[in-house]
Amino acid sequence: MAAHKFKVGQSVRFTPGKMTPPAGGQAYKIVRVLPAEGGEYHYRIKSVYEPYERIARESELSALQG
Repeated sequence: MAAHKFKVGQSVRFTPGKMTPPAGGQAYKIVRVLPAEGGEYHYRIKSVYEPYERIARESELSALQG
């Protein structure tokens, strides 16, 4: 399996899947990289607009410029 696509501290856009609660803001920061589950890497992410962290699949994230 390839390495994680995103790094801790990186800004990403989160596009949740249908079974995930809607996102409060689209810009998130990677807080922690997590191991693969079901053949896909997972990440702990945090938005300044939400008081909690989320866990997202790599396929739900895309890099933000800047």
